[in-house]
Amino acid sequence: MVARYFSKVSFMAAMTSLVLLVGIFLVLTIYALDSISTFGLGFLTSTDWKVGADDEGGVFGGLVPIVGTLLTTLIAMIIATPIAMGIAVFLTEVAPPYMVKPVSIAVELLAAIPSIIYGMWGLFYLAPILQAIFGGSGIGVLTAGIVLSIMIIPFMAAITRDSMNTTPNILKESAYAMGATKFEVIRDVVVPYAKIGIIGSIILAFGRAIGETMAVAFLIGSVFSFPKGLTEPTTSIPVVLANNFAEATDLELSSMFYLALLLFMISFVVIFVAKWYFLRGVHHAK
Repeated sequence: MVARYFSKVSFMAAMTSLVLLVGIFLVLTIYALDSISTFGLGFLTSTDWKVGADDEGGVFGGLVPIVGTLLTTLIAMIIATPIAMGIAVFLTEVAPPYMVKPVSIAVELLAAIPSIIYGMWGLFYLAPILQAIFGGSGIGVLTAGIVLSIMIIPFMAAITRDSMNTTPNILKESAYAMGATKFEVIRDVVVPYAKIGIIGSIILAFGRAIGETMAVAFLIGSVFSFPKGLTEPTTSIPVVLANNFAEATDLELSSMFYLALLLFMISFVVIFVAKWYFLRGVHHAK
């Protein structure tokens, strides 16, 4: 009896996530229909964002914020992934016992810092440094990407560390007994065994980075134009939504829902493809 009820409750809990996913997609689609019918797929290639007069709807396009979102996320992933992997390897295989707990706590505390604090730190500390090095205002894609990378490192490092800790000691001891070095054990035993967890951490970090709003709003510049370089300002989808949503009406509001729908689809497609590809690889490996 208990097992039957538990099965039903767990099934309902699992279906809740699916219902929420479909519900969010439907709501975004319904509110974006006006913009979709007006601009169609041309919205994806247009760089315009011009609010019309009272009797005009305006012209809107999503290419600039889409590119800005992808650029900042890509920079963040490129910087954060090797650092997070290094932290995880250090904590699981290299660090002396007395250092593991303090460093682990410090990494986890980074995840607890509010994003607005990261944004303020980046604006008043990191931006002047980058300005002195590269020139310009210090506000732009690179600054936002670096701060995003710092924000996602704790998530990636913590999950990767936990995955590496599940590697059975007998596998590592067997490799050492065969004459393998520590580097070879990490490369050929620990990393392959923890591969699913590592990929999961990267996917989670990607989702965290692509949807970040407040820190990016402080640092990206909120300029609706393509950046001429990585140190130039631009905008991103979450920043456009945060800055303009309260005052938007009619077609502009629908265009923002269109942007939100695109962000939802980008996240969903990337995560789906990544999960499908690597789970397929694991299945073939078995």
